Order: sequence, then C-alpha cells, then structure tokens
Amino acid sequence: METRMNELEAKVAFAEDLLETLNQTVVRQQAQLDSLQQQIRLLHQQLKEARQDETHTLRDELPPHY
Repeated sequence: METRMNELEAKVAFAEDLLETLNQTVVRQQAQLDSLQQQIRLLHQQLKEARQDETHTLRDELPPHY
C-alpha cells in the first residue's frame, strides 16, 4: 500500500510540474500573439497613412497596351 501511495505521489508531482510548464508556455505564446497583433495594427495604420499620402490619378497609370 505504501509503495502504491509513493507512486501516486510521484505521478501527481510530475503532473503538477507538467501543468506548470504548459502554463508558462501558454503565457509566453499569448505574449507573442499580443505583440504580433500590435505589430499588425501598426503596419495597417502605416499602410493606411501611406495610401492617404499618395495622390494617384488615372493619368499616372499606363494603359495595358504599353
């Protein structure tokens, strides 16, 4: 009975360690996702500003046969 109790305690300790490792991984990945989303927002804003700065007319485009 004592051997079985020791085995169960070892399994619980391993499971707790694994759970903590997985939790740290999820936290790190969430931080990466947040950072990437912020970068996408900034790029989107820069693209929008760049398009507003362009003065584009049809005369600037070459016809397809050129």
